[in-house]
Amino acid sequence: MTEATAPARQPEPIEFLQIWCDSMSQVVGQITGTAVPCLVRMEAPPDLAPPEDGDFWAAVTCSAGLRGEMILRLAGATVLRLAQIFMSEPATPEAPPTAEHREAVIELLRQISGLVASAAKARWGEIQLLVELAAAAPSWSSAGTFWLQIGEEGPASMALEFGLSAALAAELRAEKAEAGKAEAAPPAAAAPTAGAVVGSVEAAPGTGSLDLLMDVQLAMTLRFGTRQLLLREVLDLSPGAVVELDRKVQEPVDLLLDGKLVARGEVVVIDGDFGLRLTDVSPLGPG
Repeated sequence: MTEATAPARQPEPIEFLQIWCDSMSQVVGQITGTAVPCLVRMEAPPDLAPPEDGDFWAAVTCSAGLRGEMILRLAGATVLRLAQIFMSEPATPEAPPTAEHREAVIELLRQISGLVASAAKARWGEIQLLVELAAAAPSWSSAGTFWLQIGEEGPASMALEFGLSAALAAELRAEKAEAGKAEAAPPAAAAPTAGAVVGSVEAAPGTGSLDLLMDVQLAMTLRFGTRQLLLREVLDLSPGAVVELDRKVQEPVDLLLDGKLVARGEVVVIDGDFGLRLTDVSPLGPG
């Protein structure tokens, strides 16, 4: 993931990485009690050390609203400084990072990822981020490489190198493309109302808008009864277990539309399939 080998970059991930940058600045700033600037860079910081065998790698797996992987590379000196900040240790730049320091950085990244997931919800919906220690560089090829610079540019700054998998980069590009289509799409025509002319045929009074929905398929559900169980009882369920419901066999069965009761009836068998003979129909309407 060095600058010399990084593939052509795409601008789409910048917004997502900016959320990481802002979250990093917020967490580190809260720990230190001072404002900590953070910057997303398209090019490697000039003071960034070249990749070494002792570099620290962390893997981030994205799921739910966004799917794909990220890999983070930190130089040993950056690992040590971030860990000392997180653990409130005195700065000792000459000391090599220990296993405890590496675990501290993973925990720091997990706290940051929690803020990222919350901040990204408005744009991408619910997303889940799993941060784990990685042994080395990933087997997949990076579809884009970026850097997060922590602190003012200079020898005292820290940098995290971010590599994005092709799957994550594609999802970010697809999300932006869909948003662009929605913005470019012409305004939807208003639904015809009573008295409107559609295809040279005048809609009957009071039925124009409803007629457009008559061929929409709706999912119906039969409810034979309900029962509340304790969590321990749910975990004890196994094949052959019997769960008693709150309704007698002779009582009518509920017909639900989107969770709302619309009718009741008795169960019948039609050509080997279950059916429902309605005995009571509830009026449809708001509420």
